[in-house]
Amino acid sequence: MAALRAAVLVALGLRLGGAGAAVPLVIWHGMGDSCCNPQSMGYIKKIVENKIPGVYVLSLKIGSNLIQDMENSFFMNVNDQVREVCSQLANDPHLKGGYNAMGFSQGGQFLRAVAQRCPSPPMLNLISIGGQHQGSVYGFPRCPGESSHICDWIRKTLDLGAYTQAVQEHLVQAEYWHNPLKEEDYRKNSIFLADINQERGINETYKKNLMALKKFVMVKFLNDTMVDPPISEWFGFYKSGQAKETIPLRETTLYTEDRLGLQEMDKAGKLVFLGVKGDHLHFSEEWFYATILPFLQ
Repeated sequence: MAALRAAVLVALGLRLGGAGAAVPLVIWHGMGDSCCNPQSMGYIKKIVENKIPGVYVLSLKIGSNLIQDMENSFFMNVNDQVREVCSQLANDPHLKGGYNAMGFSQGGQFLRAVAQRCPSPPMLNLISIGGQHQGSVYGFPRCPGESSHICDWIRKTLDLGAYTQAVQEHLVQAEYWHNPLKEEDYRKNSIFLADINQERGINETYKKNLMALKKFVMVKFLNDTMVDPPISEWFGFYKSGQAKETIPLRETTLYTEDRLGLQEMDKAGKLVFLGVKGDHLHFSEEWFYATILPFLQ
């Protein structure tokens, strides 16, 4: 009977032993959202729990309540947020054997920073759903839901000086603002994205930690009107010095120089590029079950 039970659990993608048999999942929401919104992260948590019996799902909250969590997605230094998350993960006994991670929009690139900076407990698979890995949102086209008044202010602030120290330290979106017309300012002054993308030198630890992932899954929304350019969701970006022509990951210096280990991961079959019809973060439950769920089991 024990052997039969083990075979059944393996077939279901579950682990033996422990209260939480399934591989735990950590999720991080995007801009203007919160950990437990029943229409977004609360919904994702629920459908994962319904499909994977016994799974432990941690939806990250940055702050003591949901309002703070939402506000911090705009105004808390991303490096401080990543440190806070690394501490949460290290102190969560459910995660000590490893976990899968799934980030939505900016949460995707923030979880990549966690993978690069905090290898314990180990992140097994990283799923980035609409994450802007080469930066965004150039032009800051729009903002989600009821946050439009905040976004109007952010646009003005970014236009005035995205790469000034004060803006970089206190405005989340400035920390992954990648202006292709001001590449030198970006490389020199970006306190978050330029660091995790190895723009100022090679941190071998970042590279080693990211390459430890089993799979790095990147989902691009094919009709995205929020991320500019949408190819950033697959690690592509504008050609330097202009804002019209884009190039894919494999033509970027990040890849050709293999500054993050992405070229080696690609050759090993660890990079997965998925496209889904729809605008930013618009997908069906059926698509999620068929396409994303297999990476969580």
